[in-house]
Amino acid sequence: MKVLVTGGTGFIGPHIVRALAASGHDLKLLVRDATRSRELPGQPVVGEMTNAVSLGTAVDGVDVVVHMVAIRQGRDEEFKRIMEQGTRDLVDAAKQAGVTRFVLMSALGTGADTKDLVPYYHGKWEMEQTVKGSGLDHVIFRPSFVFGSEGGMLSTFRKLARLTPVTPIVGSGEQRIQPIWVGDVADYFAAGVDKPAATNRTFELGGPDAVSWNDFWQRLRGALGIKRRPTMHVPIRLMRANAVVTERLPGNIPLTRDLLTMLEHGDNVVSNDDAVQVFQLPLVPLDEQLRRAA
Repeated sequence: MKVLVTGGTGFIGPHIVRALAASGHDLKLLVRDATRSRELPGQPVVGEMTNAVSLGTAVDGVDVVVHMVAIRQGRDEEFKRIMEQGTRDLVDAAKQAGVTRFVLMSALGTGADTKDLVPYYHGKWEMEQTVKGSGLDHVIFRPSFVFGSEGGMLSTFRKLARLTPVTPIVGSGEQRIQPIWVGDVADYFAAGVDKPAATNRTFELGGPDAVSWNDFWQRLRGALGIKRRPTMHVPIRLMRANAVVTERLPGNIPLTRDLLTMLEHGDNVVSNDDAVQVFQLPLVPLDEQLRRAA
């Protein structure tokens, strides 16, 4: 099949692109800069989510769209323009081009109860509603924290554990997360492109282990061989004050007030095993994830 991938040059995207290529699919990659996809399989198509004309060009001759473009920080209008309106334009272009299936990357925690919590969740929720209401066969994935050897949040956590004299843990550390390995996410997307049993369903994706933040930091420090360095629980209000400063720095800032709001809201774990039952994929345990990234 001919598959268009958006957002294929970030942290998770290249893994999904390579998994799709390994499954035998012919790929087109929507990119803002063709040089960023030079080492990836597939035909680059220069365009942007904010340019409806370029989206029409990108979906021409395509059977399936895999849509992963999102932003994590920015002004409200940027979330609306890139994530929400961009997805509407992409879906419209896909329908006009005769696309038969649409696979969307959402995020664990997205829901009717969180859509007004932060702009990121609102953007993801609106993207989901657009895809569900499109009339296209679709699959929606909501991954938890995605870990990999390079990039993503685990890279930041690893630097904190190695470089800081005291490891900071946000809040009480009792809330739970369920990290999933980036290669497992890629396998889910590759399977979702043509698995009939996944059609018109939303799947929460997490790894085999749900742990508290306290347990996570203990396991990460163990994987890194850090034994004697102390940890310290930092109140959310102090982290939020720090985020006010870091948000003004250039680049992709890992700590923002919105991220703290999302962390404070509750556990980030899957509520069912639908993905495990439908896809039957082997998943990397958390300790092995940390060992690979150490």
